[in-house]
Amino acid sequence: MVFQRPVLLRRSVQANMDFVLGLKPGLSPGQRRRRSEQLLAKVGLQDRGRQPARLLSGGEQQRLALARALASGPELLLLDEVTASLDPASIEIIESIVLESHHNGVGIVLVTHDIGQARRLADDIVFLHQGRVAEAGPANTFFDKPVSAPARAYLHGRLFV
Repeated sequence: MVFQRPVLLRRSVQANMDFVLGLKPGLSPGQRRRRSEQLLAKVGLQDRGRQPARLLSGGEQQRLALARALASGPELLLLDEVTASLDPASIEIIESIVLESHHNGVGIVLVTHDIGQARRLADDIVFLHQGRVAEAGPANTFFDKPVSAPARAYLHGRLFV
């Protein structure tokens, strides 16, 4: 799971990765190091291993949180507003990692208020209104022919109370 505000250890970037990879049974120290290097390179932090994680920018912290989530080789990633308040470059990197993970067989559940992001990434949409499912189905159907009044209003930039 990756939250909107990343939860990181108050240690270096590398120590954050080492902690998570240390929880994965059956990996030798060399395998953990190679996996860490691979994931940090994937998220563009390969040169930041010794830097304290708290000194990373918001986008870098989020990318580290995503690398940590991927370290365990998950079947499913839960992503809660992972690109909120990030710059476009960081959003692009995170979205590309999410798409690559999806293409590699990782299930993705992404919570977002960003319609553009949902259009770019979603196969299916579950649209919530007032805490309840107002509509669910294929993304193309949702965007082309929304059934519920709240979904239609949202897609047209109006509030539906």
